Amino acid sequence: MEYDVIVVGGGHAGMEACFATAHMGLKTLLVTLNKNMISNMPCNPSIGGSAKGIVVREIDALGGMMGIGADFGCLQMKMLNTGKGPGVQCLRAQADKLDYPKVMQKFADECENLTILEGMVDDLIYDENKVFGVKIQDQEIYSKAVILTTGTYMESTILRGHNVKVEGPDGEKPSLGLSPNLKKMGINIIRLKTGTPQRIRMSSIDFSKLEPQYGSEKPLKFSFTDSNIVPFEKQIKCWLTYTNSKTHEIIRNNLHESAMYGGFVTGVGPRYCPSIEDKIVRFSDKPRHQLFLEPESIHTDLIYLQGFSTSMPEHVQEEMVHSLVGLENAEIVKYAYAIEYDALDASEYDYTLETRKYQGLYIAGQICGTSGYEEAAGLGLVAGINAANKILNKPPFILKRDQAYIGVMIDDLVSKGTNEPYRLLSSRAEYRLLLRSDNADLRLTPLGYEVGLISEDRYQKFLEKVEKINKSKEILDTTHMGMKPDFVSYMHSLGYVDYKGGPRASEILRRPEVTIDELIKYVELPSLNEEEKEQLEIMVKYEGYIEKAKKDAQKLNKLEEVKIPAGMDYLKMDGLRLEARQKFDKIQPRTIGQASRISGVNPSDISVLLLHIKKGSAK
Repeated sequence: MEYDVIVVGGGHAGMEACFATAHMGLKTLLVTLNKNMISNMPCNPSIGGSAKGIVVREIDALGGMMGIGADFGCLQMKMLNTGKGPGVQCLRAQADKLDYPKVMQKFADECENLTILEGMVDDLIYDENKVFGVKIQDQEIYSKAVILTTGTYMESTILRGHNVKVEGPDGEKPSLGLSPNLKKMGINIIRLKTGTPQRIRMSSIDFSKLEPQYGSEKPLKFSFTDSNIVPFEKQIKCWLTYTNSKTHEIIRNNLHESAMYGGFVTGVGPRYCPSIEDKIVRFSDKPRHQLFLEPESIHTDLIYLQGFSTSMPEHVQEEMVHSLVGLENAEIVKYAYAIEYDALDASEYDYTLETRKYQGLYIAGQICGTSGYEEAAGLGLVAGINAANKILNKPPFILKRDQAYIGVMIDDLVSKGTNEPYRLLSSRAEYRLLLRSDNADLRLTPLGYEVGLISEDRYQKFLEKVEKINKSKEILDTTHMGMKPDFVSYMHSLGYVDYKGGPRASEILRRPEVTIDELIKYVELPSLNEEEKEQLEIMVKYEGYIEKAKKDAQKLNKLEEVKIPAGMDYLKMDGLRLEARQKFDKIQPRTIGQASRISGVNPSDISVLLLHIKKGSAK
């Protein structure tokens, strides 16, 4: 039995990886512990959020599947940060915990070139520098590439108080045996931790005491295709409550019972998604913390208590939950837990997500040291594309920092490393005005088409859209607004009582009070849908800032164009500081740009490296 690619793990990374390789025409095998748990959401049943929502749009623009699945498996959709600039606005969907996986499983069942096998991979088939397949107990399955996407399952343990149980998320089986064998291969394994809060019986909550949280009235969706939009009136409400002094007292009095503070946790947890006891200790001055009550599914009676993750024992969790306003009589159906699992040190893989020690072995998702469904899916897509490209003798697929948040994430992981579950934040992207939610298709759809994940029909529709927007921009830049009475009245209504006529339409649109919806009443443009109008308005209003960001990115990209020859012996490089020698030797940067972003490397190290490259080229 032989395949082109074997993907190990059916979570969000695994699904994007196997969809990518299968859609690129390669015979793909997905090995998963439980087919019914494909695309499961063991933690928060939501997709998107700060920076993450932009990643979902990037996945879709490249031809991935998460955005379409999220649109069809959606309970509520909203645009976050609408009071801020377009560089930080992003979508967040409250997903249906049951419907979203069903949609993704249907995609998998209908996917040509994809076979699904239930089983536990406990070892790889390999020689000193290449992987040839996987072992499932005594069964050997060969392939040209293997992509590991084991999520939080590898040697996973569940912790509640002082109770430690060998178990995977959501009560599933853990992945056992693979991690020790990876260590035997010389791969450096690290231990990480994350957690999830309680599930509460909805009928046991007093919602009259809680603040309702609604989705956006504006029609919104992740995918640039004609996917599903849930009307506002059919969206499900979420709710808001807060911790209080009684909650904090219970937690402080029982810290010794916590798995984290009782010394049972050995893995490193995510700094940006701490447990509630960690919040109480670290932010002791805060009198309360927000908690969101989010329905898990229209098919169940369960609420997810977002923000109340804990490793406390069950009896303490009862006290904690019942101290909350509106949850005084709440029935806990599933208790919160912390979960520890094995992952690979970031130094083990390169910018293509292929491991450095073994050709043909790729990793993606939380095994890379990340957290979150969206980060996992983005990594899975990139790993899938690169595995396929290598098999098809095509160049590596590497996204730059000014091209995508996915590129920012991979560059951060490889050049800086991580000792905690990495989470994407808009603050990590220095060019976030270029990496907006609205323009993900303009940035990445041509790349998706080039690698073979965007159909000819979809690409032609994309080109038509680009042409319409560019034509509209040209009209706005060349049309001078006159003194027509209705337009003059409009300008006066905005407070421009001294308006005399003459400015170009684009100059008028740059004024804060003017919107594209109003301006098109006075300027004839091609027919644009709401999404196209939004893109046009942002392009015009922020044109100066966007052009400046592009120039800054071009300066950076000049360093990316300076390639570092393969096989340089950094450890013997004269004039280079010892730390820089060790970092370069460990990370093996491909370009000067990548080398300059490595933690601990300074400008003088780069100057020395450039000098050695010039000497080498002069020989």
